[in-house]
Amino acid sequence: MQERFYIDPYQTTLETTVVSQDELGVVLADTIFYPLGGGQPADTGTLTTQDGVCYPIVNTLRDPDTRLITHCLAEAPALPVGSTVTIELNWERRHRHMRMHTCQHLLSVVLPIEITGGNLTEEGGRMDFNLPEGMVLDKSAIQQELDRLIREDHQVNLKLVPGAALRDQPELIKTMSAPPPLELDEIHLVEIEGIDLQSCAGTHVRHTGEIGKVLVKKIENKGARNKRVHVVFAD
Repeated sequence: MQERFYIDPYQTTLETTVVSQDELGVVLADTIFYPLGGGQPADTGTLTTQDGVCYPIVNTLRDPDTRLITHCLAEAPALPVGSTVTIELNWERRHRHMRMHTCQHLLSVVLPIEITGGNLTEEGGRMDFNLPEGMVLDKSAIQQELDRLIREDHQVNLKLVPGAALRDQPELIKTMSAPPPLELDEIHLVEIEGIDLQSCAGTHVRHTGEIGKVLVKKIENKGARNKRVHVVFAD
């Protein structure tokens, strides 16, 4: 299966063929749909058969053992193996995920400390940080730095490295609560030119300026040293 959301996260439609189907959903030869994982929600959208029947794709899941991606349908039509179908993303939803995921990378630059968790939605995202003793977070300072990095419009690039090579550079794994599968032949690195390089298997925008206006909504206490930073879209 070719995972085209890594090759071009801006591709919104794809004609492909059915590989298999079970009670969970449909496996396709190729896909543009991002599966649930790494704190990023699964893509949703539609699947249309050659005779024009359209079915909602309500979830996208990756099997942890086979790595195959299943497209979960609201209904379960019989789709013959080898038949041609067209899938289309809910692009507005995906694009908001891309914007916020890239924003979270910037947040990890503003706060270069241990990340203990995080997730995102269409509305915003949150990241948990394990603060060094005595460190205090300043909401307005975080906002100012995020605004600056977004305004500077840094280019965002995807790189591939062997999992074995990444084991020798653990500093590139910022979220140790959800490390990448280092046994894979290829691991994705996301570079924000001039400011950041880290392992990440999510989808991202091409330039930080595309993130748009965001607001640091609140900072929560989640333990003696664990702080949760919430960021939302201003729109």
